[in-house]
Amino acid sequence: MRRPFVAGNWKMNMERASAVALARAVADGARAYPQVDIAVCPPFVYLEAVAQAIAGSPVALGAQNLYPEPKGAFTGEISGPMLKDMGCTFVILGHSERRAMGESSEFVNEKVFAALECGLKPIICVGETLRQRKEGRTLTVVRRQIDGSLSGLSAEQMRQCVIAYEPVWAIGTGENATPDQAEEVQAEIRRLLAERFGKDVADSVRIQYGGSVKASVAADIFEKPNVDGGLIGGASLKADEFLGIVAAAQKVKGRNGG
Repeated sequence: MRRPFVAGNWKMNMERASAVALARAVADGARAYPQVDIAVCPPFVYLEAVAQAIAGSPVALGAQNLYPEPKGAFTGEISGPMLKDMGCTFVILGHSERRAMGESSEFVNEKVFAALECGLKPIICVGETLRQRKEGRTLTVVRRQIDGSLSGLSAEQMRQCVIAYEPVWAIGTGENATPDQAEEVQAEIRRLLAERFGKDVADSVRIQYGGSVKASVAADIFEKPNVDGGLIGGASLKADEFLGIVAAAQKVKGRNGG
């Protein structure tokens, strides 16, 4: 049985005081939702402060990126061992905002191996642009991203990963994929995982949806059988809104036995 997982991607937002206040509010509220795994992913510079703010709570710490080398002359980069040392459990990899900077699926694949090597759990992002969707290439694009990002992984390594389907055209735009659109892609992702790693592994991997998710629409999306939670952007910057999404995940998945 897959436990729902809701993670907040704070992106490049907030100052230290507001980050700590948000983290404390999420940590305090999280105790009401024991059936949902929850993580927050602040900017690198606030990881330590946020780690202290959520200490002793059910909330896990995540990072927004890493560099695939463990150490060395890589000015401005952050390594997996550094993130692990800061208390991170998860790391977001392959987000469309990173891919737009030129990151290929092959480079994401290097990062996935680096994360796993030091005991981090990758949240691997895939998704199509609006043009690709209009051209009917959504499944082709996502399949190519899945193939490249997961290349060479063993079944056991795949069990440590989370997939996040984030249609690029829905990120930060206020637009959502419909529940049926999300389910179509996420069902295909699970089929691809089964093809590559076997049905048992595919059935165990959590697939999140992301893209302008708000508490008001979360329940409809989470009702779909292949949607196991959300990777939340803007809505994760407000504790009440984020916890509303967590509440929707617990209510829907608890009712459905997910």
